[in-house]
Amino acid sequence: MTGFGKSELTQDGRKISVEMKSVNNRFLDINIRQPRFMLAYEETVRKFLKERLTRGRIDVFINYSSEREDSKEVRVDIGLVSAYLRTGRQIAEMAGIENDLTVSQIMRMPDAVNYEEKEDDAAAIERLLLEVLGRAVTELQAARTREGEVLKKDISKRLEMLTGIAGEINAKEKTVVEEYRQKLKDRLNELMQNATLDDQRLAQEVAIYADKANITEEIVRIKSHVKQFFKLAEEQTAQGRNMDFIVQELNREFNTIGSKSQDTGIVNAVLAAKGEVEKIREQIQNIE
Repeated sequence: MTGFGKSELTQDGRKISVEMKSVNNRFLDINIRQPRFMLAYEETVRKFLKERLTRGRIDVFINYSSEREDSKEVRVDIGLVSAYLRTGRQIAEMAGIENDLTVSQIMRMPDAVNYEEKEDDAAAIERLLLEVLGRAVTELQAARTREGEVLKKDISKRLEMLTGIAGEINAKEKTVVEEYRQKLKDRLNELMQNATLDDQRLAQEVAIYADKANITEEIVRIKSHVKQFFKLAEEQTAQGRNMDFIVQELNREFNTIGSKSQDTGIVNAVLAAKGEVEKIREQIQNIE
């Protein structure tokens, strides 16, 4: 979900530039920096972005300037200027000197004259702002799409590895049951020495163990989860949260397999699978 987009437009003497960058986040977190007078447009900006983005921390930087002749306004504090003039006359009369106050001097007096940005056409600013935002978001999404293609290849490779590991574990399960039967038989023979071994009882114990150690359901679900993941990867809508859920399920299935088996080979395979699942989970945070 990392990316960068920017755009700048000038129209009727008004210029707006927008830069936005995104980094990973499970939810959508929008942070906007803009001139103070544009705070009135903040909700408009948020609504616009929420309709186009679903995850990530989005930092938006908005700048505005105007070269319009009617964009600035001079305000004169008549009351304050009158007070300055009265005070000037009083000083001149009291000191017996000429009152030499000029217009330029009065204009430089504190707070006598204020230069302000004139309230501009709100509708025109909003139209221009939304157009610039649209272009910047398009550029941001293009960057995120390029990153997504790279992530898709990496995750697909890891999912194929998980499928392979699941197949190895499934094949090993049949061998594990037979190894358990042989070890149990040897152990019982050792304990009973010359006594006759009850084959039926041995078969029952092996059947109980095989039932407890059976991982067929887990293997089937793992394959189903992987298939569903590949299907989501082809969707054109945001699927990050759904993928996150599938990764949690994959981890749970491999944990269950690990808890059912005491075979070193299966345990090692489970550890390798969980390592790949964790890498996929980290990558999922980058997907919208």
